[in-house]
Amino acid sequence: MPATYLAKDFIQTKEGLIFAVVAQEIEQGKVLCFLRYVLKGESWQKLDTAVANQLLSEQYPQYLFYSKQKSAHLHAVDIQAIVIHHQPKQRLQVLLIKQNPDAVEQDLLNLCHLLRMAGIELHDIGVTGSLLIGAQNPSSDIDLVVYDRKKFHCFREIIAQLILEDKLQSLDTAAWLDSYNRRQCDLSYADYVWHEQRKYNKALINGRKFDLNLLVVQELGNLLTYEKQGALVMQAEVNDAQYAFDYPARFQVRHTKVAEVVCYTATYTGQAEQGEVIEVSGQLEVSNTGLVRILVGSTREAEGEYIKVITS
Repeated sequence: MPATYLAKDFIQTKEGLIFAVVAQEIEQGKVLCFLRYVLKGESWQKLDTAVANQLLSEQYPQYLFYSKQKSAHLHAVDIQAIVIHHQPKQRLQVLLIKQNPDAVEQDLLNLCHLLRMAGIELHDIGVTGSLLIGAQNPSSDIDLVVYDRKKFHCFREIIAQLILEDKLQSLDTAAWLDSYNRRQCDLSYADYVWHEQRKYNKALINGRKFDLNLLVVQELGNLLTYEKQGALVMQAEVNDAQYAFDYPARFQVRHTKVAEVVCYTATYTGQAEQGEVIEVSGQLEVSNTGLVRILVGSTREAEGEYIKVITS
């Protein structure tokens, strides 16, 4: 049975490059992804978007790729070129039994203990980000992935309860500012915090921030392809937000032209609830079947693109 490559997985090539998978679909025998780390000496160096693109353009152009399915410039690695497939669920199980964990790993273990005590089983949970490849440093965050939607929302309720019990803490001002500055989003700081505080998908443990991500494995059928029609700003009421925390996040909306808002940017995951009116700035797309949607996160930074609640 061929391997399944999921968003939040990492794939490694023989050149010492690690890419973050961004889509489950395979296109032209390639895994769609984005370069995140390069091996420098014996350690992994994290790359921002501009540096990653420049490195590939100058040294590894075979990994630059235009996706017709996504109508977007991405990175992609031929399945045959993958030498290590880093998988979050497997990595968490390794860390749970690791001897002499470092400070970041110990905070992860303490968080997992709290979850177990609250009744959460860990077999549908993984760890991604720097911990997935052992590239963490003392200030690293913890990035968890949950592969079951019902369990994810249960997890959010548990986070809220553990904050009330002071076993976890809400982000303080310094943590919110750090999160906001990292996101570099197109919301004001006040708007960003207002939206985030009600999601309960992040908190502090021992002063360290952790994030909770939902990733539901898709059944891949006949995939739609999309063509971009240009930028659009619109307002609409959300009439279905049951997939608001998925990757990609999806919001069904009441609008004369647009059927849904789709978001690949973590900043706007879970951004709105059913019945709320949102303002959306993104790329208008039309599928090969005529479905009209707005895409938020057409680039990794999603500059100029956002979702915000204007009436709740």
